[in-house]
Amino acid sequence: MASYVCTGLVGVLGMILAAHRVRRERTLADVRFVADIAQRVLLRPVPHRIGSLHLESLYRSAAAEARIGGDLYEAVPTRYGVRLLIGDVRGKGLLAVETAAALLGAFREAAHDEPALPALADRVETSMNRRAVLLGGSEVGERFVTAVFAEIPLGEPLVRVVNCGHPPPVRIRSGEVRELDRGRSAPPLNLGVLLGEPYHVDVYSFRPGDQLLLYTDGITETRDPAGSFYPLLERLRSWSSLPPRELLERLNQDLLAYSGDRPQDDIAALAVRLPADEPLLPLPAPPG
Repeated sequence: MASYVCTGLVGVLGMILAAHRVRRERTLADVRFVADIAQRVLLRPVPHRIGSLHLESLYRSAAAEARIGGDLYEAVPTRYGVRLLIGDVRGKGLLAVETAAALLGAFREAAHDEPALPALADRVETSMNRRAVLLGGSEVGERFVTAVFAEIPLGEPLVRVVNCGHPPPVRIRSGEVRELDRGRSAPPLNLGVLLGEPYHVDVYSFRPGDQLLLYTDGITETRDPAGSFYPLLERLRSWSSLPPRELLERLNQDLLAYSGDRPQDDIAALAVRLPADEPLLPLPAPPG
């Protein structure tokens, strides 16, 4: 009789545990579904083509359960050219996601209105400062974002860059890989008011056949099991002939292999190429 009772109790316990597991799996599926929707709103895929430019984006969260974080990117066609943004919010969690959403909203709106790139960065900075003050708390001075604003005007063989404490963009040209950095980086967003330094715009040539890579520091700070940092420029020299989609796919796979399939940080990247064998196409008319 005792054996029958024990068997029955074990069976009931197994049913309870199985039902609990099913509920947890359903809850996790619902959370992931909501997170996927949130990511599509916050980090919507960039168009694969804007005028003559070919674009691709990459985003990967370090946590398998997470879908969104503080890394961000955007590409907006305007009457001033195609304007690009890559950024990295300090910190993790909901606050980082909220800050990224505020930054993207400010950029998407101001990109159509501000004729100069430094003015665009300044307007986004102002929006971030207002938001930080409204949030209050003891972390106001720590809610900063490193970012790069870039602009590729139609019909001009150049790219304009305003760097706000972020890793510099990389230009790939006929096997040559060069960081676009003249050492004039401004402070990160939300710290500029404290330091009072102006935004500098640097201009670089960007000819047909060139490719531009904007990325967050989760890429260059990836370590192998021995603790060595990921050699991004060296890898890019081997992949200089790849178009944007293949380039980012190869980069993502190589980062996973380099880290032993153990991502250590969120990563985001934006690749833009001006084909050498295609005619210049006009940008789509901006909304409004």
